[in-house]
Amino acid sequence: MGSLAPSPPSQPATSPAVYDAHHQSFADSPLPSKPHEWLQRAASVSAILAEDAALREKENKSPVAEVSLLKSSGLTKVLGPQKYGGGGQGWDVAYKVLREIAKSDGSIGMLLGYHLLWSWTANVVGTDEQKDRTQKLIIENNYFVGGAVNPRDNDQKITDDGDHIIFSGFKHFNTGGVVSDLTVLEGVYEGTDNHIFALALTNQPAIVFSHNWDNIGLRLTESGSVKIDNVRVPWTDALGWDPVAKSPLDSILKIPWATLLLPTYVLPPHLHEIPQPSSLLTDLTSIQLVFSNFYIGIALGALSFASTYTAKHTRPWPYTPSPAPSATSEPYILARYGSFFAHLRAAEALADLAGAKISDIYTHHAPTRDITAAQRGEVAEWVASVKVVATDTALRVTGGVFETTGARATAGKVGLDRFWRDVRTHTLHDPVAYKEMELGRYVLLGEVPEPTWYT
Repeated sequence: MGSLAPSPPSQPATSPAVYDAHHQSFADSPLPSKPHEWLQRAASVSAILAEDAALREKENKSPVAEVSLLKSSGLTKVLGPQKYGGGGQGWDVAYKVLREIAKSDGSIGMLLGYHLLWSWTANVVGTDEQKDRTQKLIIENNYFVGGAVNPRDNDQKITDDGDHIIFSGFKHFNTGGVVSDLTVLEGVYEGTDNHIFALALTNQPAIVFSHNWDNIGLRLTESGSVKIDNVRVPWTDALGWDPVAKSPLDSILKIPWATLLLPTYVLPPHLHEIPQPSSLLTDLTSIQLVFSNFYIGIALGALSFASTYTAKHTRPWPYTPSPAPSATSEPYILARYGSFFAHLRAAEALADLAGAKISDIYTHHAPTRDITAAQRGEVAEWVASVKVVATDTALRVTGGVFETTGARATAGKVGLDRFWRDVRTHTLHDPVAYKEMELGRYVLLGEVPEPTWYT
């Protein structure tokens, strides 16, 4: 399974031993090699998590066991290079994998999505050597990756200390850090406007978690705050930077390319009118599509859960001129399920199309990092479209299923509410209204968005 940063004794955590039989089963099976095999593996893990998802969500323990299951199943390696033992799949497959996990457990789907995103950081903003070295480290050690990256907390400072840089600051949100082996750090280098990304071992005294995540949804994501207290990282691990000159490598951090993960570098004013290869653009685009896919996955899980409940427990409404003999023949219930299903199919199809476009960019442009701002912008608007549709659809489905299940389905023991709580919590990450406005400018004015932390 690989090492895992231990949860402090004072923090209740689930035990990996509960999945020992599954760990052994996965150990005895080869890693999937084809897209459909990865989706089958994800479905198997999702089924395991579904067995007690509602109970685990109520207990709210640190998901050490659940992360160990992701690791032993190999799902954490789906994007990794095959030469180091990874799956060698594209983002189009990875998005479907995390969607499958989110069907049964939104928190664990979110953790997997963030892990895949942060594992990819060096591929976008690092040099080729850093990318290769980082992938080798993560895949061969089966590490799980969290991230102390929150652009609205801008107090994270980076200072120079000879052959090392030192990160210091505070982040109000740090998804998955408590159960991670590596943490992606980000901050502003002293005396400049330039950001630096680097990975550091999580289990060290200089990284102090507050264990204060107590929100209504996504309760198992360990998304609480963290203090970064003088974390030392070698200059050679500053992604996309020249460790000798101690300056960013413009040849690596090409503006449109680097923003595919997160748009973290300041574009010099004299370059604004020049088409640039699109590095700074892709990660931001990638993370927004991670969000949309686990929204869709959670909504699909709610639909499946609710339909089973309806078939077993929901009673038809008797006070009507033509009472139906069962809930499954009740016209309004059938119509609601049909509408939910149609909208989710449309959301999935749109997400798959956007995922294919992201995967195509990474596949064909990674060697040269040569996409233009216009190309990046077009992909960003596909992703924005998914975000709008996924948000609307997931909220509609996870809230609407109570109308098809009945009043008794609101009981805590049923656990149907967790799907809505999970979606409602994360869809507030960044206002979807701004995505709609962004799309409106694209449609009406032909404008592509400038890279920001959320665009």
